[in-house]
Amino acid sequence: MNAEPCDEHDIQMSAVLIMLLNPKITEYVNGDSTPVFPELCSAIMNQPSSQRTSLMQYFATSDAAPNTRDSLPYTAVTGVRTIPDEQLLGSDSEQASFERYVDIFQSYVTQEMVKAAQRVARPAAAGGEPTTQKVSLHGLSSCSLLAVVQCMALVNSYNNTHKMVSYTAFYNDAVNEHIDIKDDVPRFRMPDGVSFCGYPFLLSPTTKSEIIRIESVILMRTELQDSFFRAMFSGVTCPYLVLEVRRDNLVRDTLYQLDLKFSQDLRKQLKVRFVGEEGVDEGGVQKEFFQLIVRDVFSSKYGIFRASENSHFYWFRPLVAPGKDALEEIRLTGQLIGLAVYNAVILDIHLPPAMYKKLLGVPVTRDDLREVDPELHHGLMQLLNLTPDELEFLERTFEVEYEDLGELHTHELIPGGAQTLLTTDNRNLFIDKYVDFVFNSSCEQQFAEFKGGFDRICGSSYVRYMRPQELELLVCGCSDLDFAALERSTIYDGGYTKSTVVIQYFWQVVSEFTDELKRKLLFFATSSDRVPIGGLSKLHFVIAKNGGDSDRLPTSHTCFNVLLLPEYSTLDKLRERLLTAIHNSEGFGMI
Repeated sequence: MNAEPCDEHDIQMSAVLIMLLNPKITEYVNGDSTPVFPELCSAIMNQPSSQRTSLMQYFATSDAAPNTRDSLPYTAVTGVRTIPDEQLLGSDSEQASFERYVDIFQSYVTQEMVKAAQRVARPAAAGGEPTTQKVSLHGLSSCSLLAVVQCMALVNSYNNTHKMVSYTAFYNDAVNEHIDIKDDVPRFRMPDGVSFCGYPFLLSPTTKSEIIRIESVILMRTELQDSFFRAMFSGVTCPYLVLEVRRDNLVRDTLYQLDLKFSQDLRKQLKVRFVGEEGVDEGGVQKEFFQLIVRDVFSSKYGIFRASENSHFYWFRPLVAPGKDALEEIRLTGQLIGLAVYNAVILDIHLPPAMYKKLLGVPVTRDDLREVDPELHHGLMQLLNLTPDELEFLERTFEVEYEDLGELHTHELIPGGAQTLLTTDNRNLFIDKYVDFVFNSSCEQQFAEFKGGFDRICGSSYVRYMRPQELELLVCGCSDLDFAALERSTIYDGGYTKSTVVIQYFWQVVSEFTDELKRKLLFFATSSDRVPIGGLSKLHFVIAKNGGDSDRLPTSHTCFNVLLLPEYSTLDKLRERLLTAIHNSEGFGMI
């Protein structure tokens, strides 16, 4: 009996699989010294979709996957973590198999990035280290790295659907360290541009935030230049987005002024002025503005957001018919978050992961309800454990009750929900419809306004290439108060150095602070207690000498993150003066 003839694609895929089993595959070259691995990736990309899908399935089930952890010449990724709310679906063996194949691709990308960076490194100065230059994907096209990255995109796409490994496994340290963002961002905006920005799965949240910052700077510079040109022909136009607001009427003043602005005005650099107060906004005033208005808009005064007793996250309050003022205030909230992102201001804002998912078009799940209303989530999950008799005893129908302006309202989860009893057969449907009510139907108008406000600022930015967890980091910063990293990156001015006695006193005192005091110190020196994405090592923090020993309190230039510290003579005096200053930091001691 004759065996069925093999399809050409089957033969090619068999060859690909055999070659991938070799842990040294990323090092092999052809007779003309061209690398073999990019050709292998090109062969994969040239296969029909069904063959590529079969290959991805093989990656997740292969018992013969190579142990790349010990054999690959470069470490693919370091210093990344799995986000807690990320649920992996594969078994341990499937995850391990898939991750080993991911590591093969990561290893090749890493080694080529390192080689490219070394090729363009500047010669070392006498006794120094060579200066590593940045590289772009466009400049690496000759080494066929593009084919490998495109193949990695295929693997990443499969992983997005099947959740075999954490998405952080695709971050590549070498790319994030050596990427030439200033070259990559403009190329990404070209119709046929080749750029690492087109492969966001490789890029860490820190790199993505830098891309967004550069995008904003380019747009701000363009608007500044356009303002000067328009002024030549149509009269004086302001080169900045200026908001003049009263402290006792922040929300309505801001809403009124933003509504009068054109889209191009919102792309200008933000400058805030508090009516009746002197001062030039070089960054510190706008940080204070955002802090105050965010606190205001989420307060019970406006009643558009609420948090359950067991959750510190805010979600939309269900409203039968949201009023015009409420919808305007919700739209303003979205615009404020967009403006903060655009102007690189970190917010003290408590929105659940579900909000960032919805902003990016990612479906919410049952697990997202746990963050918004833990008690409700627990109650719904308990329904799955009840017997038919227990469910029958509840006499629960497909209805939800909620309160609006003191009145109790009822919403049917499905057509005819009032007559549909909850049973073991339909309880999963009930849970899903309840979750949909919380996140969608109960706040459809509110979220549409919120997203519209956000998209008015960030709708066309690189934000849309982020994951929800990354967007949350961009908006809120990270939670790691690593003051040891801040100490290592701090710059000293005015005669201070890291070995100056008072500086050593300062870090000794700060090391004894609680997290609450550390946040107060950050707020005193920078007008924000939030940690920038990437950690405190990314904060440009300066300690400058402010005279000799005296009884004066420390002060700060919050616009430039500069702490002005007198040269106190004793440790105890520094501690007492610093604590006095930071405990009275809001509206005090800041320049």
